[in-house]
Amino acid sequence: MASIDLEPGLTKDRAAIIMFDALNGYLHPTDERKEANLKAWGIRENMQRLVAGAHDNGLTVFYPSGSHAPDGSDHCTRLTDTDMELNPWGDRTPSFKPHIAAGSEAAQVAPEVAPGPGDVVVPKHRWSSFYQTHLEIQLRCRGIKTVIIAGGSSDVGVISTAYAARDMDYGIVIVADCCYSHRGDNNQFLMERIFPRMARVMTADDVVALMKG
Repeated sequence: MASIDLEPGLTKDRAAIIMFDALNGYLHPTDERKEANLKAWGIRENMQRLVAGAHDNGLTVFYPSGSHAPDGSDHCTRLTDTDMELNPWGDRTPSFKPHIAAGSEAAQVAPEVAPGPGDVVVPKHRWSSFYQTHLEIQLRCRGIKTVIIAGGSSDVGVISTAYAARDMDYGIVIVADCCYSHRGDNNQFLMERIFPRMARVMTADDVVALMKG
């Protein structure tokens, strides 16, 4: 169990970055609408400044990254009303096979936010960065008490990771301009109505400033 860190500094001795699914397949999508969104929101540039700030100030960056079996053998069928884009299934057969497979180019960390020396890629098979991964033990061994969370989608893996971190009593910072969702106003709703109750919600530039102590 970590203890809640209320100190203002986000220095390397107490904080680390969690860059959720910062992968080619998500940060360089083939879908024109998603690409236009990322460009309009400045997501890649904001993430780049955040990671550069971490590297300049000695913080470890963790990269929880989908590592799904190409044949879909590690995914499960679920009963849901809609698909991930909130479209009712209708006559379609529900499918939850992840579209990014381990070992593919799409599953590699995007070059804009590439890991530096000492950074850690965390393979994962579910939404949460913590569920059956080695992330928690990596944080605990380093004495990390505050996690700085960025990535997408904010309404999938980011929120799952934030809830898990809260239940383990980590201090949490959500980097608002480094998080996104392509589903309506979900990202705005989370930043305004959900995350402020469990975390500090800050910009990349404000986070980088606090890395310097």
